Amino acid sequence: MTEYIRKSLRDSTVARWTALVLASFSIFGAYYFNYALSALKPMLESILGWNSEDFGTYTSAYAWFNVFLFMLIISGFVLDKLGIRKTGLGATLVMFIGTAINYWAVSHHFPDNAVVHLPLLGDMKTQVLWSSFGFAIFGVGTEATGITISKAVVRWFKGKEMATAMGMQMAIARLGTLLALAISLPLAKKFTVTAPILFALIVMLIGVVSFISFSLMDIKLDKSEVNLNNDKSEEEEFKIRDIVFIVSNRGFWFIAILCVLFYSAVFPFLFYATDLMINKYNVSPYLAGGIPALLPFGTIILTPVFGGIYDKFGKGATIMIIGSLILVFVHGVLAIPSIRIWWVAATMVIILGIGFSLVPSAMWPSVPKIIPEKRLGTAYAVIFWIQNIGLLFVPLLLGFVLNATNPDVSPNKQLVKSAIEKAYANVLPKASFTPKEIDRAIDKTTGTAVDSIVQYSHYETVPYEKVNTQKVENEIYNGIMKSLGNINLNGNKKVVMDEVIHAGAASAYTTINREKLNIRYDYFYDILIFLGLAILSVLFAFLLKMEDKRKGYGLEMPNIKKETVVE
Repeated sequence: MTEYIRKSLRDSTVARWTALVLASFSIFGAYYFNYALSALKPMLESILGWNSEDFGTYTSAYAWFNVFLFMLIISGFVLDKLGIRKTGLGATLVMFIGTAINYWAVSHHFPDNAVVHLPLLGDMKTQVLWSSFGFAIFGVGTEATGITISKAVVRWFKGKEMATAMGMQMAIARLGTLLALAISLPLAKKFTVTAPILFALIVMLIGVVSFISFSLMDIKLDKSEVNLNNDKSEEEEFKIRDIVFIVSNRGFWFIAILCVLFYSAVFPFLFYATDLMINKYNVSPYLAGGIPALLPFGTIILTPVFGGIYDKFGKGATIMIIGSLILVFVHGVLAIPSIRIWWVAATMVIILGIGFSLVPSAMWPSVPKIIPEKRLGTAYAVIFWIQNIGLLFVPLLLGFVLNATNPDVSPNKQLVKSAIEKAYANVLPKASFTPKEIDRAIDKTTGTAVDSIVQYSHYETVPYEKVNTQKVENEIYNGIMKSLGNINLNGNKKVVMDEVIHAGAASAYTTINREKLNIRYDYFYDILIFLGLAILSVLFAFLLKMEDKRKGYGLEMPNIKKETVVE
C-alpha cells in the first residue's frame, strides 16, 4: 500500500506555478522600465539635447549603487537574513521610487545648459544626473528583486522542474522587455517622451500588489512544512564567513564571469538596438523597436523549453557553450559594414534570442548545484554584482566610443533643433499657442526631420568643422519662416499644429539634405565590442565545463529527482 502523503504546498503543481507567476510579475515591470528609454534614444537627443555619452551615462547608472556602494551584496545579506518576503516587498517599493524620480527628471523643465559639477567626473547635464539617479535607485530595487525571486524559485521548485520554472520566470520578465521595445517609441511619439515612464509607474505599482499576493502564498508554504524536519538545515542562519566559501569556489567564479560577459554582450546591445536599426538598416522609427523586440519574444517561448530539456536530460554546461557560440555568430554578422538589409538584422536578432534562451536557462539552475541553498541569496547577489560591473562600464564604453567615432551627429542635431526653435518662437505665440504646445511642436518637427534624413537620404556627409553652422541655421530658419507664411494660423488648433509640424519638418529636411549634415550614427566599433565579449564568454563556458568534470558538480546531470514512494 502506498503511504506517500502530500505534506508541502510545493507538491501542488497549481500552487507552485501560481506562486511563480505572482512573484515573476513584480520583475515584469522592472524589465519594461529597464528598456523603456532605450527605444527613445533618438528622441532624447533630438528633444532633450542628450548625446550618446549622456545616454551611456544614463544606462550605466543602473549599476552605480549596486557596484560602488555594494548594494547588491548587501541585498544578498538582507535576503539570507530577513528572508524572501520582507526583502522582496522592500525591493519592489524601491523600484517604484526610482521610477518616480526618473519620471520627474524627464518631465521637469531644467534651464537650458543647466549642469552640475561632480568631483572626478566633471560637468553633467542636470537632467541627465537626476534621471540617472532615479535609474540607479531603480537598479538597486530591480537587482534585489531579481535575487529574491531566484531564491524563491529554488525554494518552491527544488527537486522538481527548477530549470523550467526559472526559464518561465525569465520569460515573464522578458515580456516586459518585449513590451518596452515594441511600444515605448510609438507611445512617446503619440503622446510625450514621458508617457512610457508613466506607464512603467503604473506597472510597478501592480508589481508590488502581485508580490504581496505571492508572500501570502509563501506564508502558507511555511505552515505546510512546519513539521518537515528535512528543511531545518536549509534554514540555518547565514554567517558572514560563508561568503569566503563562495568566493573561494573556482566553479562559482567561472559561472559569474560567464554571466557578466554574456549579459554585457546582450543587455547593452538591446539599449542601443533600436537606434542601430534606424541608423544602419534604415528602419522606420515607428517600426525599429519591433526588430529588437523579436529577441525577448523568442526567449519567452524558448527559455522554458530549454530549461525543460536541462531538467530532464541535463547537459547544462554544454548548453551554455552552444549559446555563447551563437552570440559570436550574431555579432560577427552584425559587424559586417556591407550588410545593411533589415531582414538580415531581424534574422540575427531572432538567432540571438535562441542563444539568449540557451545560456540563462542552464546558468541560473546550475548555481544551486555549486552553492548550498543557505548561501544562495549571497551567491546570487555576488553574481549579480559582478554582472552589474559589466552593466556599469560597458554602456559607458559604448557611449564614449559611439560619440568619439561619430563626433558630428549630436552637434548637428542640436543645430537643427535650435533653428526650428527660433522660427517657432517667432511665429506660434502670435497664434495663441501655449509654451507647452510650442515645445511639443518643436520636438515633433525636429524628430520628424532627423528621422526622415536617416531613413531616406544617402549622401557623402560634410565634416562638422567644414559646415558653416550659422549659415545652415539661418537657412533652416528662413525656410521654415517662409513655409509657415503659407499657413493660416487662425484655424483649428490641432489642424494648424499638424500643418506647422509637416511644413517645418519638410523645410528642415530640404536644408539638411542639401547641406549634407551628418546625423547618422555608425555602430561598427560598438558591435566589435559586443563581438569581443561574446568570444570571451565562449572561453569561460568551456572552462566551466572542465571544472564541472573535475569537481563533479553535476552540471551535465538532469535536475528533476524522482519522488521517493514508501510502500
